[in-house]
Amino acid sequence: MATCKDNNCSLFTNQYCFISKFLNSHEPNFSNQLLLEEEDDLWLRIREEAHSDIQQEPILFKFYYSSILSHDCLENALAHNLAVKFSNADLSMDVLNDIFSSVLSTNQDIGKAIRDDLQAVTERDPACNSLVHCFLHFKGFLALQAQRVAHFFWKSGRKVMALLIQSRISETFAVDIHPGAKIGCGIVLDHATGVVIGETTVIGDGVTILHNVTLGGTGKVSGDRHPKIGDGVFIGAGANILGNVRVGNGAKIGASSVVLKEVPTNCTVVGNPAKLVGAK
Repeated sequence: MATCKDNNCSLFTNQYCFISKFLNSHEPNFSNQLLLEEEDDLWLRIREEAHSDIQQEPILFKFYYSSILSHDCLENALAHNLAVKFSNADLSMDVLNDIFSSVLSTNQDIGKAIRDDLQAVTERDPACNSLVHCFLHFKGFLALQAQRVAHFFWKSGRKVMALLIQSRISETFAVDIHPGAKIGCGIVLDHATGVVIGETTVIGDGVTILHNVTLGGTGKVSGDRHPKIGDGVFIGAGANILGNVRVGNGAKIGASSVVLKEVPTNCTVVGNPAKLVGAK
């Protein structure tokens, strides 16, 4: 038994030495990463934070290497991470990785939106203490990026693929966003569980949406039947905005409110049905 124990210690020591050597040899080198520094500061910061996390928790080396450090750009890393999340017995990780990479690696608008969303989460979510944790673990962020890919397929007429991705988002993250929904940049889906966003919804830039929010229809009409959300809107937990109603820029929707009518710019509404704060 002593020999076995010694071998285990030796194995752990060798593994730790390997990780230490890797970190030292792959330490971010600013003189050799001018392209990253000039063109993608967020990706460089994510890699730096991954190195820092490994130093704190060496046992997570393999996870951080496969998720972050083995990839040459943010888009490839994101495609890999979404493929890992969504794969199952019938959908292989390699197939899903190819699907996501085919869109993420070629679409600059999505690339910009990804980075704007990352920045928004770190600025507006007090629970987010690093870019790399958001990138790897925040399901609102991950669900949103997968929907951006699904929306690309939806617009391209590949609705079967788009609906497949929507289904995997719903099953994996408990977030149901129709691939037809048009969503701006700098979006925060905080907690995200239970968020439902309908097909003809339009969401502007800089919007924050908390958990259990529904942007849905009334069930009485077809066609363009979902809300239109302006820039900088805040939607509290459990709020329901129903029908083709407009919410003006900078408006705030109180938690558990039910919005059935237009909300003016920079106003706050609360209640069921929602009413303007201060209105009689």
